Amino acid sequence: MAEHLLDATGLKCPIPVLRARKAMKPLTPGEVLEVHATDPSALMDFKNFCETTGHEFLSSEEGSDDVLVLKIKKSD
Repeated sequence: MAEHLLDATGLKCPIPVLRARKAMKPLTPGEVLEVHATDPSALMDFKNFCETTGHEFLSSEEGSDDVLVLKIKKSD
């Protein structure tokens, strides 16, 4: 279950990742950010984001209306 939500629907790369980076900063390690995105490259972009920042990519699933739901856990 995600504690925080970032709605990045309708935004194109790199804006969703940049907004997620900003949204992750105030989170406590272990908290989860749920991102809703419609950019077709969002899945790969967020996996790369997690690899470079050390955050844990938890999951991705297709939601309604072609919205990709991604969950990211803040690293220590």
